Amino acid sequence: MPAWADILKELTRPENALPNGSPGFDKVRRRYLAALAQKTGRATIVYSAAFLDKDAPSNVAITLGDIQGFMNAAAGLHDRRLDLLITSPGGSAEATESIVVYLRARFDHIRAIIPVAAMSAATMLALGCDEIVMGAHSQLGPIDPQFVINTPDGPRAAPAQAILDQFRQAKRECRNPQNLPAWMPILRAYLPGLLAMCRDQRKVARRMVRQWLEQYMLRDDPERARKAEDAARWFANYAYFGSHGRRVSLDDVRRLGLRGVALEDDQDLQDAVLSVHHCYSVTHANTPAVKIIENHLGRAYVKMEREVVVAVPAPSPPGPGGTGQPLQPTGALPTRAARRRVQRGQQ
Repeated sequence: MPAWADILKELTRPENALPNGSPGFDKVRRRYLAALAQKTGRATIVYSAAFLDKDAPSNVAITLGDIQGFMNAAAGLHDRRLDLLITSPGGSAEATESIVVYLRARFDHIRAIIPVAAMSAATMLALGCDEIVMGAHSQLGPIDPQFVINTPDGPRAAPAQAILDQFRQAKRECRNPQNLPAWMPILRAYLPGLLAMCRDQRKVARRMVRQWLEQYMLRDDPERARKAEDAARWFANYAYFGSHGRRVSLDDVRRLGLRGVALEDDQDLQDAVLSVHHCYSVTHANTPAVKIIENHLGRAYVKMEREVVVAVPAPSPPGPGGTGQPLQPTGALPTRAARRRVQRGQQ
């Protein structure tokens, strides 16, 4: 299995370069992705965001615009079985619902594969599949909704349950007038409807996951209703997790009675999946691409750091090894300083 550094070395080989001498990120990445699909015999789509490889880019979250990327990637795929590789910090639950509904209409069986991390709404996306494949190093995360609140010191993100808990604390402590000066700056940020939205969004997230689990992953389980409800409540339990970034392991998934498969059970599959992941990691780290939605035929939807979206058609004729439009800047592999200049919009 090529490691991250091995992929970098492979990119420097003359046979992998583009005509202008630039590293063939697309060429190498798509070759490994096509090899994965050939091994599994299933349609394959990668949803990869750069949150593990860049300094917190702002446009890596799941949004409704991603549905265009999935439509582009699903076009031309005739197999009704899909492997969906997910690397994402999460994002909009509503956008995730649209993606799940679309994919479930296109494919009869969906296997979520988590190379490293699929958090928050990306966990919801995985829970909308028929089974989840994870390695010992892989992780999902809690699905409790997060809200961004504008404060005098700038925007601050907070879990919905934490906002509700803090408001109850404020009501208790503000019975003493001496505590009002300390609480007023905090309560001033509580816009009308915020508390109701916190309660409603928590219910919506749980309901989505519960319904998907009953309908897909647990559909043949005689206890599907109870297991789906228990799992949805557990994933949304902020009181238990205490942090939106806490790790959910394969053992946790299995303990809930869900269909979790160990990536290590098939060494060849593990090698193929991690090689693909390393290719996307290298692409994110060395190009402006912050989000890539791509199928094994080379059809790609790419979001750049400057909000430039490039839809790359499959090579003609479709097949592995195509280059499409290069994602990388011209020249040799960018230095760390050059990459940071690109990230700051100075290049």
